[in-house]
Amino acid sequence: MNLTDALEISSCTDPGIVRSHNEDSVAADASTGLVVLADGMGGYNAGEVASGMATTVIKAEVAQILGNVEPHLVDEKTNKVFAELILREQIRKANASIYQAAQSQSQYAGMGTTLVVCLFYDNRVMVGHLGDSRLYRLRGKTLKQITRDHSLLQEQIDAGLLTPEQAKTAAHKNLVTRALGIDPGIEPELHEYSTQPDDIYLLCSDGLCDMVSDEDIALTLKALGRHLNLATQQLVQMANDNGGRDNVSVILVRILREYPAARGVVGKFFAWLK
Repeated sequence: MNLTDALEISSCTDPGIVRSHNEDSVAADASTGLVVLADGMGGYNAGEVASGMATTVIKAEVAQILGNVEPHLVDEKTNKVFAELILREQIRKANASIYQAAQSQSQYAGMGTTLVVCLFYDNRVMVGHLGDSRLYRLRGKTLKQITRDHSLLQEQIDAGLLTPEQAKTAAHKNLVTRALGIDPGIEPELHEYSTQPDDIYLLCSDGLCDMVSDEDIALTLKALGRHLNLATQQLVQMANDNGGRDNVSVILVRILREYPAARGVVGKFFAWLK
């Protein structure tokens, strides 16, 4: 299924006001329903390498799997299993590539990246993430944070050591507990959600959500949701107007219509295993 007429996608990435270079990376492929955002970390330019490897590997691998197999009709459960398997395996491949580069080239030692990735299919979205890059959904007038940060700060909130208000000014807010490329083996968090026409999905690095409140993000999406390019530019501008202390990246996806699976994935599954 080609989803180019079912999904409207807009993205923007910016170094911000303070940083001299951009370690974020974004990628999107409406034909396969894939969007990926990564926020790199490491020494000079290493974060940029890690995030770029993550988005490039995942986009290329998913396109190869989904692009060259004859259609087959299958049930919803099989679609879900395959979508989850696709994302898990491609995230692991990206992790291995980054980890091996960091181990073999001294200038990349210690590099890694956060990740949030969405695969849209059959009126659903499979979401995978590691770290504190986020996915939000605007449905009607309600903005909801879909992912839960893998961070020390979130663990302290969960344990009752900090309130969400205190967390906004905490000094250690960027310490992540999971990331891509740091360890040889990783386990991404994966969840599936149903989508609806007119939903807007926002993938962002912490350069946005650290600088712009959820309330202001919601107001912007409600006002400009029919003009995604303007909305992405406005969100980045708001982060920079509020100080722009970090790179800021935004991907917006608007569901234009229902997209039930005209083809399934059983044939793809067996072809991929070969």
